[in-house]
Amino acid sequence: IGMALTDSLDELIQTSHIDPQLAMKVLLQAGHLHTYRFCDEVWTFIIKNPNFKLENEQVHVDKIKIVACNAKKPGEAEPTKN
Repeated sequence: IGMALTDSLDELIQTSHIDPQLAMKVLLQAGHLHTYRFCDEVWTFIIKNPNFKLENEQVHVDKIKIVACNAKKPGEAEPTKN
């Protein structure tokens, strides 16, 4: 997840969706990447021992699975890259 996560966080910072301090917090709390794969335009990450902060409590779990895919709507054209 290392490079993919840092690239994604960098893009979020560049587009002003998050600030650099939040990106650093995400990196520090990311946990250990156990497995990742990219198939048919879908990313799947399995992270061991992540910590989550929910309102006023911290939650620790053994494992979490994150599935991410393109958010374009059906029929919507792919964005052009410069």
